[in-house]
Amino acid sequence: MSGNSAIPSAKLVARLRMTLTARTVDTLQPRDRPYIAWDDRLTGFGVRVHPSGLRSYLVNYRAGDRGRKAPNRRIVIGRHGLITADQARRRAREILGRVALGEDPLADRARTRSIPTLRKAFENWLAVGPKRRDSTVASYRRTVHRDLGDWLDRPLDEIDRSDVERRFQELTERPGWVQANAAMKLLGAIYRRPCLDFEELRNPVEHWRAAGGRLHPRRRRRIQPPSEVLPCWNRGFETAVRNVVVRDAFRFGLYTGMRLTEVISLAWTQVDMAAMTVRIEDTKNGEPLDFPVTRQLAAILRRRLAERERFAGETRGWVFPSKDSASGRLESIQHLNARIGEAGGARFWFHALRNCFITVADRELMLPTSLTKRLVNHAPSPDITQGYAADWTMEQLRDAAQGIGDRIDELIRGAGPPHEAASQTALP
Repeated sequence: MSGNSAIPSAKLVARLRMTLTARTVDTLQPRDRPYIAWDDRLTGFGVRVHPSGLRSYLVNYRAGDRGRKAPNRRIVIGRHGLITADQARRRAREILGRVALGEDPLADRARTRSIPTLRKAFENWLAVGPKRRDSTVASYRRTVHRDLGDWLDRPLDEIDRSDVERRFQELTERPGWVQANAAMKLLGAIYRRPCLDFEELRNPVEHWRAAGGRLHPRRRRRIQPPSEVLPCWNRGFETAVRNVVVRDAFRFGLYTGMRLTEVISLAWTQVDMAAMTVRIEDTKNGEPLDFPVTRQLAAILRRRLAERERFAGETRGWVFPSKDSASGRLESIQHLNARIGEAGGARFWFHALRNCFITVADRELMLPTSLTKRLVNHAPSPDITQGYAADWTMEQLRDAAQGIGDRIDELIRGAGPPHEAASQTALP
C-alpha cells in the first residue's frame, strides 16, 4: 500500500544519510519520534522510521520551476518488508524522472483520480451535513488540521486500518485519549458518504474497529450527591464570586441546567417576562428551547433588569453584560471554577450545574425521563413510548421546573428528603 501527502511549507533537514539497502534499513532503530534516513546516492529518496518500528520508503521533491521556493511534495512509496529497498529506489527514480520533465506526480495523480482527498471529503462532509454552530465547525477544523493534517492531501483509499491504528496510538500517548477518540470519530464520519459513492472504498476506522480496535471508554466526571455539593457551591458563589452579574450567571445555570454558552449569551430579546419564558435558539442539538421562568429565575432576571435600567445603553441588550469584553457580554467565567470549589469545599465546574439539575429531577423528584430531557433539551429518545409522552405543555414544564428549583433551594439549606422539606419555606 502507498500513501501520498503534500507538505506545503515543511523545511526538511537531512540529519541522517546512508546508502539505503535491505540490510541498512533493518539496522535503523525506532526513536521516540518518527525520523527520516535519507539515501546518499539518490537525492530525495528516504525511509521514515516510526516509533512503532514501521519503516516506509518515500520520495521528496519540489514541483515546478521555482527552485527552493517551490513547495515540498512527498510520496510514500511503500512499506519496508512489503517492497524491497531496490524496488523502492527504482520507483523513486521513476518519480524523480517525471519531476525532471516538469511534471508534478502528486498533483497529476490527484487530478486523474475520482476518489477525493481527505481534505475534499471533509469539506463535502461539512457542506452537506446538518446545520452546525460556528463553534462546532471550528472545533472540527481544529481536530482535522491538528490531528490529521498530514493526511489531508492523501486520497481516501490511501489511508488504511494500520494508519488509523498507529495514529490512534500516537494521539493516545500525546496529547491523550480524549483527542484520540475525537479524531477517530470524526475521521470515520467523513468516510461514510464516500464509501457509499465508491463501492471499492472501505472506511478505515470501521475496518480498524472490526479488527478489534476500540475507542477509549468515556470517563465522565461524576458529582457528589446534590445534597452534599449544593450547600458547598452556594457558599462558593457567595464568597468567591464578587461580581454580581457573574454570580447571577452561575445561579441561572443552576436553576435551568443550561449550558455555559447558552447562559452567558442570553439576550433580553429572548426573555418574555409577560409570558414568563426564556427562548434559547442556538442550542447544541440545533433545536430551540423554551424554558419556563420560575420564581428563582424571575428574581435573577429582575435584578438584571434593574441593572439594565440603571445603566441604559451600556448593557447592549445582554442579560449578563460585561464592560471588559468586545462583545459587551460575559465571555468566559470558567477561571472561577477552582476558586468556587476551594471556597465552598467541593469540586466545581459549570457543567456540573447541569448534571445536578438533572439529578434533582430524576432522583429527588422522580420526574419522567422524557420531561427532564425536554427541560434540558437533550436529544429526543428513540423509544417510541417516551416519544408519545414528550409533547409536554408549557404549564407542565413550568410545574416541573418550579419543583426542581424549590428542591434545589431545600438542598442548599440542608433539608432532608422531599417529604421532610415540604413544610419549609423557599429561599428568597
